[in-house]
Amino acid sequence: MPDPRPKPPAGGIKATYPGFIAPALATPIGKVPSGERWVHEIKFDGYRVQVHLRDAAVKVFTRRGNDWTNRFRKIAADAWHINAGSAIIDGEVVVPPKNGTTDFPVLQNELKGRSKKIVMVAFDLLYLNGYDLRKVPLFERKALLNKIIAETDIQFSESFEVDGAEMYKHACKTGLEGVVSKVRNSRYVSGRINDWVKKTCAQRETLSIAGFALDGNKWDGLYLARQKGKELVYAGKVDHGFDTASAKDLQARLKPLIRKTQPYSKKIAHPGIWVEPSLLAEIEYTGRNLRRARCAIRSSRASGRTCDEAGMTPDKRLQDPHCADHAEWRGCGQSRFRLDLEDE
Repeated sequence: MPDPRPKPPAGGIKATYPGFIAPALATPIGKVPSGERWVHEIKFDGYRVQVHLRDAAVKVFTRRGNDWTNRFRKIAADAWHINAGSAIIDGEVVVPPKNGTTDFPVLQNELKGRSKKIVMVAFDLLYLNGYDLRKVPLFERKALLNKIIAETDIQFSESFEVDGAEMYKHACKTGLEGVVSKVRNSRYVSGRINDWVKKTCAQRETLSIAGFALDGNKWDGLYLARQKGKELVYAGKVDHGFDTASAKDLQARLKPLIRKTQPYSKKIAHPGIWVEPSLLAEIEYTGRNLRRARCAIRSSRASGRTCDEAGMTPDKRLQDPHCADHAEWRGCGQSRFRLDLEDE
């Protein structure tokens, strides 16, 4: 490994290697803070990890302390080049797409194999060369972090000393997950803290319902579809938050629409009961998390044909006054997309 190695700053406490450290968690807020005491970082749509380097060996832990080194082999290989004898780094694993945003479902797919596309974005340094840095101010920890990863493929999460509201506006406009704001001289404290706060970008989208799932006779959620050009593609599954009444109502409304084959242009592996995609769900979500949904059946006609027959996409059907006039909205409960990995 390259030398010389950076020395810990004043305030670092000489300590034995502590092992896994419960992560600091940002508190959700309604408004991004402003003022000179705050710095702002991009909120990534990825997977929270903690990288440990000790005696030239690397381990990668999930936010709950599970050892996923084997699953994150590329991250471990990248971290081996960190300029330190021992270090504990907090960060996020992402798949960086071409448009600069990050996408958690893409990350899930990448992890089904041993992907070489994933990267780690590092945003904090907890321990370095025998010193516990958790009581060192954030801006000093990040300066050290930037130095020790400079010659690696690990990316550094910049802190921006700008107006928080403006940064949030720009983040949402460009399709980012949101903003994490931190007190610039804050310590690293495990658990949910007020010195770290986050605001995600709420987005709305109208998706077709492609089917539903039953666990025995019990309601197990909806399969959603998104129109991409002429293709109808899988957009996720909503399987939490339905109350008994809304689940019973939805199942009754979907039964007349049942078909034998999947409506997706490309089949998915999930088992389900498939329907004609004429029932729509309007969703509001932040990043990968669905917050609210409402459902509508389109049964009106456009130019003598149903809205579906007229070739309208779900979004166009919502905007079309002929369709909207006959839309019946029903609550779907507080729901979330199912995640196959540990969520943060």
